[in-house]
Amino acid sequence: MRWKLLRRRLSVSAPRMIVRSHLPWPLRWAVVALMLGFSAALALWAFEFGKNIAGLDRDSKDELAGLRVEVTRLRAEQDRAQSVANTAQSLLTAERVAQQGLAQQVRQLESERQSLRADLGFFENLLPMAGEGLQVRGLKAQPEAPGQMRYQLLVMQSAKSAAEFSGLYELVLSGTLDGKPWSLRMPGGPKTLQLRQYARVEGMIDHPVEVVIKGVLAKVTDKQGVVKATQALKL
Repeated sequence: MRWKLLRRRLSVSAPRMIVRSHLPWPLRWAVVALMLGFSAALALWAFEFGKNIAGLDRDSKDELAGLRVEVTRLRAEQDRAQSVANTAQSLLTAERVAQQGLAQQVRQLESERQSLRADLGFFENLLPMAGEGLQVRGLKAQPEAPGQMRYQLLVMQSAKSAAEFSGLYELVLSGTLDGKPWSLRMPGGPKTLQLRQYARVEGMIDHPVEVVIKGVLAKVTDKQGVVKATQALKL
């Protein structure tokens, strides 16, 4: 049996054998990496050498320097423009504030003017009166809103040492409603009035919106109902 196996191995029909050299795989990868690195270095050297021959590197540096100078100039111009814009905005803000202040002063002066006119009319009514006794002066009436009439009047005593007066005052509106005569006494009836030298009274009277007011009558009476002074106003 052994003889048969030995003869088969030594005969022509024996299986072929292939002899190969074996390198460890880390060594193979190292060799491959070395070859790739050498190829990349060679390509980079060729690229740099070609740029130097063509003069591209020098031109790129000059162009880059020029671009940096241009960027610096543009930034300086932007800073100057921003400074001008900030200054203009500050001036515009200051002008708006000044205009608002002037408008406020104008409104205040207008209010003071109206107040002075009212005071002037009031003190004009304090001038010496003709005659003696209780008198109604400075009766004013004007529409405040639809269906409302604002009134103002001054009641005075001419005597310097006059006794204190205690009585009532009443206003009566007159006009037309649907083409017919119309009149209205002060809603709520006469109001209390007390004074020694003068008393200034004012208020509101409600009336129908459809009424056309043509006149106002102010009347002052004592507590017994005796009329002491009157004044009529046509509108």
